[in-house]
Amino acid sequence: MKVSSVTIRRRLFIALIGATVLFLALIIRLGYVQLGMGTWLSNKAEENWRREIPFAAKRGEIWDRNGARLAYNVTTPSVMAVPAQVKEPEATAAKLASALGMSEEKVLQTITKKKLIVNINPGGRKITQEKAEEIRALNLPGIVVAEDNQRYYPYGGLAAHVLGFTGIDNQGLTGVEAAYDKELAGHNGSISFLSDARGQKMEGSSDTFQKPTDGLNLQLTIDKHIQTIMERELDQAMTKYQAKHVIAIAMDPNSGEILGMASRPGYEPDKFREYSSEVYNRNLPIWMTYEPGSTFKIITLAAALNEGKVDLHNERFHDPGAIEVGGARLRCWKRGGHGSESFLEVVQNSCNPGFVVLGQRLGKETLFNYITNFGFGRKTGIDLGGEENGILFKLDRVGPVELATTAFGQGVSVTPIQQISAVSAAINGGKLYQPHVAKGWVNPETGEMVKEVKPTLIRDNIITEETSKQVREALETVVAKGTGRNAFIDGYRVGGKTGTAQKVINGRYSADEHIVSFIGFAPADDPKLIVYAAVDDPKGLQFGGLIAAPLVKSIMSDSLRYMGVEPSKEQIERTYTYGETPIVVVPNLVGMTVTEIYEDLNMNFNLARAGSGSTVISQAPKAGTRVERGSTIRVYLSDPKQDSTTSE
Repeated sequence: MKVSSVTIRRRLFIALIGATVLFLALIIRLGYVQLGMGTWLSNKAEENWRREIPFAAKRGEIWDRNGARLAYNVTTPSVMAVPAQVKEPEATAAKLASALGMSEEKVLQTITKKKLIVNINPGGRKITQEKAEEIRALNLPGIVVAEDNQRYYPYGGLAAHVLGFTGIDNQGLTGVEAAYDKELAGHNGSISFLSDARGQKMEGSSDTFQKPTDGLNLQLTIDKHIQTIMERELDQAMTKYQAKHVIAIAMDPNSGEILGMASRPGYEPDKFREYSSEVYNRNLPIWMTYEPGSTFKIITLAAALNEGKVDLHNERFHDPGAIEVGGARLRCWKRGGHGSESFLEVVQNSCNPGFVVLGQRLGKETLFNYITNFGFGRKTGIDLGGEENGILFKLDRVGPVELATTAFGQGVSVTPIQQISAVSAAINGGKLYQPHVAKGWVNPETGEMVKEVKPTLIRDNIITEETSKQVREALETVVAKGTGRNAFIDGYRVGGKTGTAQKVINGRYSADEHIVSFIGFAPADDPKLIVYAAVDDPKGLQFGGLIAAPLVKSIMSDSLRYMGVEPSKEQIERTYTYGETPIVVVPNLVGMTVTEIYEDLNMNFNLARAGSGSTVISQAPKAGTRVERGSTIRVYLSDPKQDSTTSE
């Protein structure tokens, strides 16, 4: 078919218009790419060309409550490789392997990886400055010595389970190092440069330095001095009793601040690889669960007093040594029982049948409601990893026997941190605080506190102020007159409660293994410090009053004096059992004659005389000092007339 010239011209015109449109579109697109996308494309190209050598941020320090550094960083170099820039890989690997104590095969495999930058692990990480200079002197292309940080714990194993430790990349793995890793880590910086496709640095390009942002310093509630006292006593207890574990916690009962926390066996964070993972991964004061024994009776006591179910002073109870409940015979720890006693003496004597009666008076709903309100059966929320819940009976499975055993601390499972938190609430007016070890974060450059941790009140008014006062007074008599006498501290009003619990092994109560414990607080009228200690399977007599009470006494006595807590003159006098040596007060003998002295001293003291004359001019110990009966008093004698003549 013949095509006319008009059609041809029309088609040519349309083709010309189409070509013009395409050409204009291409021009517009090129202009947009050149002008509109130029910066974006340049940045993308630079991203592909840019290589970075990281500069680690300085990890924040960890301090105690008074600013003592418990963990900080020391600068240590690390060896890195830019594989694309490495020349003669085999020769380079041989030289590095020799210098770093690694195999040539391992180094060669590392420096030939298809990555931008690689760490030469493990021999090249955190090396000495001398080794770093040796590597630099080799002048190996593609091998870089960068500054790195290594964590240092100046006090060895002190507060190890609280502090935790970091990994090879300075990342927190356990303890507060892990719990607050984000705040402590900061943000890394880098030196960056442009390289070609072969990884070679582009000539004429400049290096860019991105300054690292250092992590915040973490101030803990832990007091290094109290922590040191505690760990000293735990070491001695482990040696003396050959126990499986020893645990202790010290806390401010009015805020939940942990002043000390430790357990044995311990470890050193710097050398954690030398220890079993069961040691460094388990913070026993918050992880270990067991039946609490008689320390749990404090909760039953508080509930019974708050509900008006008992009159401690005017109501009596007869303890025959056992009580029948639901077909089970529940025994008192004292064979033959305590006989007739007031309910205050039930508390002092830690009488199981007496507490069974208190549990029965409360009933299971009321008793378990108090137990739950005091924080048992759930995590306390302490700011450390690895906390356990403990175990309580489900209410629908609580029968007469379960109610009875729970009332004196058997059949339930708790953690030490739950124990000390609950008892703190029982003695501070009924306020349950969340325990915590972080006090605040400090800016490392300005030294200013950027975030402070305030006490967190979980539950208020669990019991009334009046009930709390009665609990404190009853527990003070336990230390002065009852099973807790070995925790008595001369000059301080101390309250507390012993605990001795059979361990459950393979589903059965062991006749040979016990966990003995004691929880004490002072001053009893206005508590400033509460300490809980537990000893797992001590060798010898396994009673909380004989083993754990003296342990708490030693921790508390030194801690109270360190804290500046003044002794009290209103202390309840301690009672003594047969064979114990009582404490007596040294009288003022200055100015007395020898004859008068012997008449006054009776059989309380031994007398040692020094000097000549008939009258005492000085004495040691000084008047008012409290010492054991039978102690020696040294008096210095002289004749007053002679002294007068001599002085003139």
